[in-house]
Amino acid sequence: MNFTRWSARLPRTQRRNAARADRGARRPKPAATAGGGSVPAARGERADPSGRGEPPAAAPSDAAPPDAVPTLDGLSVHDLLGQVPALVAVVYGPEHRIAYLNDTYVELFGSRAPGTPARQALPELTELGLLPLMDQVLRSGKPRTVKSRRVPAGGPATTPGPRQEGAAPGPGRSRHGYYTFTCSPIEMAAPRVVAPAQPADERAGEGAVDGSPVDGSPVDGSIREAALRKDVMPEAVATEAVATATGTVTEPVRGVLVFGADVTDQVESAERLRAGERLQREAAVTLQRSLLPQELEQPDDLRVAATYQPGGTDAAVGGDWYDVITLGAGRTALVIGDVMGRGVRAAAVMGQLRTAVRAYARLDLPPHEVLQLLDGLAAEIDPHQIATCVYAVHDPNENRLVYASAGHLPILVRDPDGTVRRASEPTGPPLGTGGWLHTTGSVPLGPGASAVLYTDGLVERRDKDIYDGVAALERVFAGATGSPQVMCDRLIRALGITAEHDDDVAVLVLQHPARTGHDAELFHNAALELLGGVEAAPRARAFASGVLASWRFPMELRDLGVLAASELVANSLQHGTPPMRLRLRRTDRRLIIEVTDGDEHLPRRRRAEPVDEAGRGISIIATIASSWGSRRTPGGGKAVWCEFALPTG
Repeated sequence: MNFTRWSARLPRTQRRNAARADRGARRPKPAATAGGGSVPAARGERADPSGRGEPPAAAPSDAAPPDAVPTLDGLSVHDLLGQVPALVAVVYGPEHRIAYLNDTYVELFGSRAPGTPARQALPELTELGLLPLMDQVLRSGKPRTVKSRRVPAGGPATTPGPRQEGAAPGPGRSRHGYYTFTCSPIEMAAPRVVAPAQPADERAGEGAVDGSPVDGSPVDGSIREAALRKDVMPEAVATEAVATATGTVTEPVRGVLVFGADVTDQVESAERLRAGERLQREAAVTLQRSLLPQELEQPDDLRVAATYQPGGTDAAVGGDWYDVITLGAGRTALVIGDVMGRGVRAAAVMGQLRTAVRAYARLDLPPHEVLQLLDGLAAEIDPHQIATCVYAVHDPNENRLVYASAGHLPILVRDPDGTVRRASEPTGPPLGTGGWLHTTGSVPLGPGASAVLYTDGLVERRDKDIYDGVAALERVFAGATGSPQVMCDRLIRALGITAEHDDDVAVLVLQHPARTGHDAELFHNAALELLGGVEAAPRARAFASGVLASWRFPMELRDLGVLAASELVANSLQHGTPPMRLRLRRTDRRLIIEVTDGDEHLPRRRRAEPVDEAGRGISIIATIASSWGSRRTPGGGKAVWCEFALPTG
C-alpha cells in the first residue's frame, strides 16, 4: 500500500509539511544533479529521516558560500611584496628614486634610504645594466625583460651607497647567481595641498583598512587608492596622500617596478646540459677523426687531398668518411661515404664500414662487388642504419675511373679544358637496404684531368634543391686551380661552409697530372704481346732485359726484374690461356711487372714439397719482390703483378 498518498490526512502532518516548506523557502536551492533531472516529490518529503520535521544534517562542502568569498581589498601591498621570494624594487620619477625595497632585495644587496636616486643608492642596478632599461620603460610605458643576469658571489651587496641609519649591507650570495629582471611601468600617488575638504569627506576617511567608511557609505576612488599604495610610497609621501580628505589631493607619479626572479638553478642546469652535449660532441669528433685516415696514401700517378669539417657547435657530429687505398700495380681506390644520423653511434658505424672497405679492397674486387659486400655488412652492423658510398678505382694504364655508387651524389670530373662532367651511370640504393645488385660505371680521367668526391653537407641547403647545390659546385670546380689541397679549401669557401655550418662535410679531390720534362722521364710504359709456345718465355726475358737496361736501372734490380718477368710468363703459359701480355711500367718510386691472360683462376702461393717439379714460381716472386698480387680483369681473365721499390738517391 502507498502510505504517501494518505500521509496528508494523518495528525499533525499538515503542520509538519508547512514548517518544511517554510524552511525550504529560506534555504538556497541545491544545484542540479549530474543527470539534470529533479528528485520526485515523494522522495523529497523523505529527506527528513526522523520524520519529526528536523532539518537533515548539512553535507560537507569544499566550496564556501558565495557571500564568503575573500576579497583583496584589505590586502597590504607591503606584506604581499615582502613575502615574494624574488627581488622587488619600486622607484619613481625620472631619477628613479627609491620608493620601496622588499626583504629579499635588502638581504641580498642591503637596505637603502627611501627617496634616494637609484644611480647613487642602487649601484647594483648599474652593474646589472638595468638603469638604461628602466629609462626606456619610463619613456615608453611598456615592460622590458632581460634574462639571466649574473650576480657574483658576495658581489654588489658590498658596494657602498646611501643606506638607512643603522642599516648594514646585505650578505650577498655565497655563490654566483642568475636573475631574470622584468621592469614594468606603474603609477603611484603623490600629494598636493589644496583647500580643506568637506566634513563629510573627513568622516569618509575614517573607516576600514582599505579606506572604506565604517558605515559602508561610498568613498572617492582616489582615497582608496592612496590607502592601498601607502605601503609602496615613502612614509612622508604616503601619510600626506591618505590625507586627501583633509586638504590634499593625489596626483599620479610614474615609476618602475623592478622584479627579479632567481633562475640560478635553471641556468646551471642548462649549462650542465650544454657541457654534457659539448663533451659528447667532442668525444664523437675525436672518435671520428681517429677513424679517418691520419695521413692519406699518396699514389704514384695521382695527387690526392681531402678535408673533413664537422658541423657547428649545435650540431652533433655525423658519419662522413673518406679513404685512399693503393691496390698495387699502380691502381688506386678512392672511397667516400656518409652514414645517416649523428653522434657517437654514427661515427662508430662509419669506422666499421671504413675498415671493411679497406679489407674488401685488398681482395682487388670490382667496385660493384665491393659495394655488394658492404651492403650485407651494413645490414648486419645495424639494420636501422643506412649509409651512402662511392667506391672508385683509377687505373693509370686505362686512364679511366671505374666506380660504383650506393645512393651517393655523382662524381664530378673536370677535363683539361675546364669542362665539368657528372658521372652519369645510375646509382643503386644506400647500403643496408639489401636486395639490390649494384653495377659498375666508368668515366675518362686522363692526364690533366681532376675529379671531386663529396658528401651532401657540401651542397645541401634547407631552402634549395640538392641538385642546385651540385650545379653550384660544378661552376666553382670548373674554375678551381692549384694543388688538390688548395682546391679543397676553395670549394669549401666558395660554397659558404663555415664553422657554424649545420652539417659535416667531407671532400676528396684527385688530379691526374700531365707530366712533362724531367717528370715525364720518370714514368714509362712498355708492353709485349705473347702468343704462347716455347718461344714465349725467351722472348719475355729478352724484352724485359732490354727495357730495364734502357731505363738505366742498376744491374741487381735489372736481374731481379728479368727473373720476375720470366716466372710470371712461365706461370701464365702453364696455367693460363691466350691472349697474354707482358707489361713493364716504371714510376718515380717503383717498378711494376704485370702479366695478363684469358684464364680467370687466380694463383695462390703454396708450399712446394722437395720432390715437386712445379709450384715454386709464386713463392719466388713473393720472395724477391716488394709486393705481389692478382685480380680478375673486367673483360674476363686475370692479371698477376709484382712490384720492386726503386732505390732512393
